[in-house]
Formats: sequence, C-alpha cells, structure tokens
Amino acid sequence: MSTRLQGILGSFDHLDATIEAIRGLRKAGYRDLTVFSPVWRHELDEILKPAVSPVRFFTLLGGLVGCAAGFALTIWTSLDWPLRTSAKPIVSIPPFIVIAFELTILLGALGTLLGLLLTARLPRSPIKAAYDPKLTEDRFGVLVRCPEPQAAAAQDALKSLGAAEVRFERAATGG
Repeated sequence: MSTRLQGILGSFDHLDATIEAIRGLRKAGYRDLTVFSPVWRHELDEILKPAVSPVRFFTLLGGLVGCAAGFALTIWTSLDWPLRTSAKPIVSIPPFIVIAFELTILLGALGTLLGLLLTARLPRSPIKAAYDPKLTEDRFGVLVRCPEPQAAAAQDALKSLGAAEVRFERAATGG
C-alpha cells in the first residue's frame, strides 16, 4: 500500500495567528486551504469566503420541472377524460394548483438530494482526513493541499507565519 501527500498541517495557538497565516498563505499563492477550529468563529468564515453551493440549482430545476409536470399531468388528464359539469371549463387552473404545488415540492426535494449526492461525489471510498485531537481542544489548524514538489515551500511558509507545529499529512492509496 502506497501513500501520497495529502497536505501540510500547521497548528496555531491563537485565532489571530491563524487568520494572519491564512492571509500570508493566500498571498504566497496557496488557494486550497482547509481550516480546523475547536469552535465556530465568524472571522474564519469572513477570511475563507466559502463558495456558494451549486445544490440550489438542482433544487430550482427540480421545482420547475415538478411545477410544469404537475400542470401538464392535470391538464392532459382533463383533456383526455373530460368531465363536463354545467358551463364550467374543462381546463380550470385553480384546482390544478394543488397537484402542481405537490409535485414542485416533491421534485424539488429529490433534486436537492440528487444535487447533494453529485456535488459531494457520493458514494466514494473513505479517505483519512488530516486530524489532530489538539484541534478540537484549544488549537487552530490550517491544512495546505499542494503537490509533492511544493511541500517543502509550504512547510517553510507555515513555519514563517508562526505555526507552533508543522507536519506532513499522508493518505493511503490503492492496495
């Protein structure tokens, strides 16, 4: 079983040092950063600026398809098997809104689930995450993912930015 470099993990004692390290790493050109924190801090969200999830587009697409399918199903059924009642029109939109609403919710939820599975690339084989028990107690961690040739430079960058401890994180590959 071989191993590959997963990244360089630097741990920091204080939040301010972690934020300065993230700024310094971004300035040095490192973009693929993962931050570990013992507690949620809004300062980390502000500096990391997480990307907006594309799952919402799957939800929107599912909802629009569900609404269109709901109206299409009810209108087609009414035209295929007309039940004439007095002078009322065969295709009457108000009663069809209930079916369209239900299918909008159903297909929107299924679209959300499909989007979650696709964007999370599930199912997949488990990968050992860089984990240090100290990062759940009182320290902050920054994992810099970089190619093997840049690992030494990333290690030096973390040390120069005030990391209390820096170590290589390796993940097992193949068998």
